Amino acid sequence: MTALPHPGLTRRELLKAGGALIVSFAIGAGRPAQAFDAPLLGNAADIGKPLALDEVASFLAVHEDGSVTVFTGKVDLGTGLRIAIRQMVAEELDLPVVRIALVEGDTALTPDQGPTGGSSGITRGGVPIRQAAATARAALLKLAAAKFGVPVNELIIADGEARMVSGGGRFNFGQILEGRRLALKVDAKAPLKAPPTYRVVGQALPRPDLPAKCTGRHVYVHDFSVPGMLHGRPIRPPAVGARLVSLDEASLAGIPGARAVRIKDFLGVVAEDEWAAIRAAKALKASWSQGQGLPGSEGLEQHVRASAVDHDETVAKRGDPAAALPRAERRLAARYFWPVQSHASMGPSCAVADVAADRATIWTASQATHKYRSAFARILALPEDKVRLIYLDGAGCYGMNGHDDAAADAALLSRAVGKPVRVQWMREDEHGWDPKGPPQLIELEASLDAKGAIAAWRTEMWLPAATKGMPNVPLLAPEAAGIKQELGLFAGLIGQNGDPPYAVADMEAVVHWLKETPLRPSNIRAPGKIANSFAVEGFTDELAAEARRDPLEFRLSALSDPRGIVVLKRAAELFGWTPRPSPNPERAAGKPAIGRGLAYVHYKHNENYVAIAMEVAVEPGMGEVRVRRVACAHDCGLVINPDALKNQIEGCILQTLSRTLHEEVTFDRARVTSVDWASYPILTFPEVPAVEIALLDRPELPPFGAGEAATTPVPGALANAIFDATGARLRTAPITAERVKAALLGH
Repeated sequence: MTALPHPGLTRRELLKAGGALIVSFAIGAGRPAQAFDAPLLGNAADIGKPLALDEVASFLAVHEDGSVTVFTGKVDLGTGLRIAIRQMVAEELDLPVVRIALVEGDTALTPDQGPTGGSSGITRGGVPIRQAAATARAALLKLAAAKFGVPVNELIIADGEARMVSGGGRFNFGQILEGRRLALKVDAKAPLKAPPTYRVVGQALPRPDLPAKCTGRHVYVHDFSVPGMLHGRPIRPPAVGARLVSLDEASLAGIPGARAVRIKDFLGVVAEDEWAAIRAAKALKASWSQGQGLPGSEGLEQHVRASAVDHDETVAKRGDPAAALPRAERRLAARYFWPVQSHASMGPSCAVADVAADRATIWTASQATHKYRSAFARILALPEDKVRLIYLDGAGCYGMNGHDDAAADAALLSRAVGKPVRVQWMREDEHGWDPKGPPQLIELEASLDAKGAIAAWRTEMWLPAATKGMPNVPLLAPEAAGIKQELGLFAGLIGQNGDPPYAVADMEAVVHWLKETPLRPSNIRAPGKIANSFAVEGFTDELAAEARRDPLEFRLSALSDPRGIVVLKRAAELFGWTPRPSPNPERAAGKPAIGRGLAYVHYKHNENYVAIAMEVAVEPGMGEVRVRRVACAHDCGLVINPDALKNQIEGCILQTLSRTLHEEVTFDRARVTSVDWASYPILTFPEVPAVEIALLDRPELPPFGAGEAATTPVPGALANAIFDATGARLRTAPITAERVKAALLGH
């Protein structure tokens, strides 16, 4: 049997521990489920566990001691999903959170709930599990009533037990089931707890993974190993698209145990220890052809504008802006640009693969283990049921970075050498070869009526067609090895939020889908929406300034959605906003210019509502921008865990400040040149501003995930604050000191 991350129980002990909802599966006899380390021994077929999305037992296992294990196809990428889903189950079952274990992202044990992305962990992961728990609660009450010989209404469930309302006997869940399998479908109409009765949902319970992470005991994929494992390194070509011409394997003679692996144009090395693999990767001599040729990052904005268009798509329209705009007396136009960006994970991508002739197990930090199960089955020419992907935490990625590529590297190397192989990329691999957030060009045109309100609006976006829908953006290793791929990276729906959330009688948003884009595109936190909102909210401020109206009042007057109005007013209140037009009339020569900015988003026009107010100080002579404080109002419906939610919002704000102020991938005609932290800087601790967050809890509404939405207003609020401080408008990210100085000179 392949070794697994938590080998605390033998198969015999596992079977002996016996469950109820799932016969013969448990986390350990009598052991409280106080951590998320349920052993990943066996698979669903071996233990009779269903994986269908309509089966309660696909999501929940009740054990002999009354504890519960939850199985979710979603994974916790640092978003707090591990505690939030526990809280949802604990609420419905009236079971202490400490007695709930969690298994996530293991394709052999968890149902396929789709990739973890788009902040869908709660909505598409937790909500169905909560419904399964409500179904289980009703069934357990019915079984307990039969056991007690009383009507159901004479029983309550509390603390994981069925109890007589009048006092007396009690049975825990395991005793109620008596080892029987509770096979039932998820009842979509099973009643959920009413918000006034919540005792667990809405509480700031601590995340169970943090103690081990803070003390260095947590097992990341980088720490994981299996017996007999070799260490591998992929060797990428010196230019994108180059082909492997020749290889000198004798160049590894000085490194004992090292060997080269070549599969067509895929090249890698394996060795008995990591240092030997690193040395072998540097020592191996290979000749490569010329690359395909990149346009270079200098002048990228012009390159995108001139790129060949595959097709156009109107993504939003009302009225007739084509007729209305030419008639306008006050008409504005602007162009905004967002650069290529990396995920910039602090730890390089890593994976472990154990591939044999008849089966494969891959330990990966992938956001989409179930999705990639079929992909790896095709890559390895194995039946899908013989391929198992197991999720382990990796470095933060906020989208599909190099994790899936590293898994493909490890899988091909393991198959070639017949042993388990661990692959960890080097820093230059991570920055140079991870798939990127693509460049985005947005042109806007709008007009104002006689009252200074928006009369007409048109957005044009130039976006790569490879990001539309579910594209085949290939993984590096199988692509180089000549292996056909039908399922690649998902680059995200990046055309959303390109139209304004405000009332405009004549409005249109069009996407020009481009045939090609430099470098492989991938989804990166809030794919596309950050750039689009940067343009929309920046341009909205331009219109407010032209109308000589206060930016907050300008937005509120054009909003009818009450939730949007509330978040804008709450952010302004938290910030201490005072009405006046921009720019700031109290600018003093020779001193840092102080300004404030505002931005708002209704994320994807159907999810979270977020408003951000920001204060900046700009040093005119140096062009340096200092973000002093940020106030954010956030409405994501029902709040499951307010502390974890605030963590996510703070992370959204700070990471996007980094992306807005610093981050830009540079490349020449051959390859990426920003391959270290000096050439690809990120936000530093001294740059972190004061952040205040107001959560608008709406327990009567469904919950939305919060891993993305608060990112989107950040660039607009920042650029608007700089304009308020200086009178100069910044429309290109990152907003570096050099660009600020240039804007000030041109102002």
